[in-house]
Amino acid sequence: MRAFQLVGRRKPPELREVPVPEAGPGQVLVKVAGAGACHSDLHIMEAPGPPRGLATELPFTLGHDNAGWVERLGPGVPGFTPGDAVIVYGSWGCGICAACRQGRENYCQRLGGQGPGLGGGHDGGMAEYLLVPGPRYLIPPGTLDPRQAAPLSDAGPTSYHAVKRSLHLLGPGSTAVVIGAGGLGQMTIQILRALTTATTVVAVDTDSGKLETAKHIGADEALPPGDEAIARISSCTTARSKDAPSSPPRRSTDASATDPHVRRGRVPADMHRCDSAASRRRQVP
Repeated sequence: MRAFQLVGRRKPPELREVPVPEAGPGQVLVKVAGAGACHSDLHIMEAPGPPRGLATELPFTLGHDNAGWVERLGPGVPGFTPGDAVIVYGSWGCGICAACRQGRENYCQRLGGQGPGLGGGHDGGMAEYLLVPGPRYLIPPGTLDPRQAAPLSDAGPTSYHAVKRSLHLLGPGSTAVVIGAGGLGQMTIQILRALTTATTVVAVDTDSGKLETAKHIGADEALPPGDEAIARISSCTTARSKDAPSSPPRRSTDASATDPHVRRGRVPADMHRCDSAASRRRQVP
């Protein structure tokens, strides 16, 4: 089969012929319908070496935003049949640490949530077939065409995790500011609208077209950055806080203070994928 592989550090990837992987016990072979190109792929191509503490053997196949159809099931795999459409969740953990047992494999304490195509020992989906280590990483896409659903395996969880972690702050009278209304920002706006109907959503971006899209998909305000945006956001949040019940002020905290799986001096390698949107948003009580 053909595979788009990184063959050397700071060298262009190459389209190469490689063997089709075999599905062993517990594994699933997926016929790839679509593989998204993420900015992380550019970082991997341009990096002088692997991330600190992660041994990587070259070559490996790129692509961590993947969807397709089940091609073959290894012995002992339940719940799927060949031909089933699937989205491949991109954070692959050990499955046994505290984070993984809570369904938060992106914070895996042993493997750092490294999935396919990121240099952690698993080939990615920029190929005709992708070997997935277990069925728990496969999500039925419903009526979505897997050829179009592939980016949801990365951009979807990134935005969802950011909103989910802040959901307890996003009650009536609250405001969420999404800085950057590109791919992740637009996904975040839609998830905010779906999960927090009482929250005022404000989008900020330099691109007028993206601001129009932000309004179309559910943002209450869409503003270019600058002093006027700051004044408008302050005005909105101050007006709403006057109507809200009196409560002690909240302070924003970083991920190391809010996530039990982050220890001083150690941040999971995949955390940026789950918190990039959260780090761009400020909650004003």
